[in-house]
Amino acid sequence: MEDGVQSVDLTAVLDRTAIRNGSTTPTDPAGRPRSGWQFRYVVTLCLVDLLVGLTSAAAAMGLRFGPQTAAPYNRVHLWLTVALPFAWMVALTLNRAYERRHLFVGNDEYARVFRSGLALTATVAIVSYAFEFRLARGYVIMAMPLVILAGVGLRYLLRQRLHRSWARGQRLHRVILVGHEFAVAEMARRLRRERFHGLGVVGACLPRRPDESPRDGSLPPVLGTFEDVSNAVSRAGADTIVVLSCPEIAGTALRRLAWQLERDDVDLVVASSLVDVAGDRTTVRPVDGLPMLHVEHPRLKGGRRVVKTVFDHVSALLLLILAAPLLLAIALLIRLSPGAGGPVIFRQERVGRNGQPFVIYKFRTMYVDAEDRMVELLDRNETDGELFKMRHDPRVTPVGRWLRRLSLDELPQLVNVLKSDMSLVGPRPPLEREVANYPSDMRRRLVVKPGLTGLWQVSGRSDLSWEESIRLDLSYVENWSLTMDMVILFRTLSAVVRSSGAY
Repeated sequence: MEDGVQSVDLTAVLDRTAIRNGSTTPTDPAGRPRSGWQFRYVVTLCLVDLLVGLTSAAAAMGLRFGPQTAAPYNRVHLWLTVALPFAWMVALTLNRAYERRHLFVGNDEYARVFRSGLALTATVAIVSYAFEFRLARGYVIMAMPLVILAGVGLRYLLRQRLHRSWARGQRLHRVILVGHEFAVAEMARRLRRERFHGLGVVGACLPRRPDESPRDGSLPPVLGTFEDVSNAVSRAGADTIVVLSCPEIAGTALRRLAWQLERDDVDLVVASSLVDVAGDRTTVRPVDGLPMLHVEHPRLKGGRRVVKTVFDHVSALLLLILAAPLLLAIALLIRLSPGAGGPVIFRQERVGRNGQPFVIYKFRTMYVDAEDRMVELLDRNETDGELFKMRHDPRVTPVGRWLRRLSLDELPQLVNVLKSDMSLVGPRPPLEREVANYPSDMRRRLVVKPGLTGLWQVSGRSDLSWEESIRLDLSYVENWSLTMDMVILFRTLSAVVRSSGAY
């Protein structure tokens, strides 16, 4: 190798890396073709979508007409029931819902399924009007929402199954990071901490081999220099190269690297220096023949925000009405539990949108002297940053521990949503003392309303570090969309059932 890089035993290094990453797949130093799991995943999606279309159409047929499907009037609907599954797959294909770049992670897949449903509904309406088909409106009104909801729901379940495989170290992309030492170590830490992306780091290529490896083990095995990328890929059996921001690999050098990787069908990923900026905010526009990456401002105002506000108020009102018996039962349980004596509802001042204070409502889960006892527990804080969290906090009542585990103590915050102090989805509502110690960039999270749930809630809650919680909140602010809100609300149910990070 060049630039004084010492040779290493790739077989031994990669086997140790696979063990550390939790992978039980043996390493083939000669390299192997990409695993067929992605192809099988797409085939499974096609079969699931076919089943979704057929089941939804049959259910709508049965609910609307019952067993009398032989009547001449119902014959059109019978043929539509047979054709709908295939039309559904065509709509998904046209909306690129089967392309691998839109699958596995992110919300783009669900948005494309939703748009496919809207497009198919419009097509059915236009065709029936143009050819004067006598379609029952009740059939269409039942069939199309069922197709969309079932399509999104089953795709979500399939993705969760895939993510569990990734968490076990299976089906991971074998990744080599290319960049400078600090950037490689930071990216490796993030990829090891979060497995939902499906990337398993097996090595790195640096400008030159470092004199000594970091003591914390954050730097993956160094497999060579920038000139050795192609050779390291073939010997390590890698299927993905991630190039981090560095001046040495840009323009012509990056193009030549892409040509080398193209022969072996190895994915080339360029990690942008843009932090937590969603793809729909970035567009490539040619300027005098040069591709320029334009970054749009986040959508903090406008019609979509109005829709979000209306959705928040209507949903909060309906949830309060439906949950009224549960709220009453919890209130009685708190009142009759040991340690009772304080108010059932705990009130605390929090900081809302644009730094405006408001009073947040929660079911009381601690003894009445909890604030006085906090001083003697400060040295037992189990989190970093401004938060105070203890896995076994002695100030929490037995009933309160149960309420926290199921997140039922948060239900009174629906009143805050009705009062427009909060939203259903948003950043965590901070305390005034936390905001007082915010650095300037962290105040960005105050430009939107805090939420009853959010990315922090569905990503681990109290198990997250302070830095990671803030990063997730800022990511939500910068990349907010209605689709993201729907996905977070759906994932909240799963997080509550698992009780992950709740204490």
